[in-house]
Amino acid sequence: MAKSKVRKKAVYTPPQRSQKIQVSPRWLAPTMVASWLVGLAWIATFYVTASTNTDVPVLTALNNWNLLIGFAMIIFGVVLSTKWR
Repeated sequence: MAKSKVRKKAVYTPPQRSQKIQVSPRWLAPTMVASWLVGLAWIATFYVTASTNTDVPVLTALNNWNLLIGFAMIIFGVVLSTKWR
């Protein structure tokens, strides 16, 4: 019988990195944290003024839309956190 040919395996070479390491902009982290804190403070201020019957013109005119504004700010901070490297 004839001998089969010996197969040589190719040496593994890791793929080359073609892209630079991405760095997030300097404004991203402070904006992200500020958005979380402002959203949280907006909601807390709304609840405190609503429970004590304090008349704050901006908060009383918006009624329950204050919750949407506060949660929108918090969600904006979460969206920014996905861009952070």
